[in-house]
Amino acid sequence: MSRHGQFAVVAVAVAAAMLTASGGAVAGDAFAQEPALKLPVRLTTWAISMSNVATGRNATIDITIERWSTPSEREALIAAFMEKGQDGLLRALQKSKVAGRVRIPGWMGPDPQGWRLGWNLRYAMYQPGEDGGHRLFIATDRQMSFAEVRNQPRTVDYPFTLIEIRLDKNGEGEGKAAVATQIRMDKKKNTIELENYSTEPVRLQQVKLDK
Repeated sequence: MSRHGQFAVVAVAVAAAMLTASGGAVAGDAFAQEPALKLPVRLTTWAISMSNVATGRNATIDITIERWSTPSEREALIAAFMEKGQDGLLRALQKSKVAGRVRIPGWMGPDPQGWRLGWNLRYAMYQPGEDGGHRLFIATDRQMSFAEVRNQPRTVDYPFTLIEIRLDKNGEGEGKAAVATQIRMDKKKNTIELENYSTEPVRLQQVKLDK
């Protein structure tokens, strides 16, 4: 399969959590349960890029979730996407109340995108995991540099960052991050289509819940 046909499992999972109104493994009923994690949720993880973009690059990432997105916010994102597609979803996500923050504290060298200071997360939802564990779904608009916004390369068509994390009952686990993803509706098939700019998600290893 070519790069343009690669669909990341993490993107499917998070987009389903954002946009699937009913049915499936991430149905609304699963999110109706009271989250077992006390806010704020602070996570550290070792991220490794195995894709065709920045292959082998790795860094420690800090993720903080300050609040869980509400069912009404989820419904608003669904409505925006169904009415106005990816652009509508992006605008609605950007207007969403901040749900947390992610940053790369050890970023070295020039930092035009502000990785060290970090950027806001716009969507965070919780699902109970297996055997007392936890499953987290996180989404936001992708951080872009001034040069990228000005020059409008092909990457601007991939405006979402989607993260899925699975923790065991001890607060340790792993995850994946689809850093540049587009979300579109195939009206003929009536299905949501997801595409990553890179060949595979960034791997999140040694994820730990700061207690």
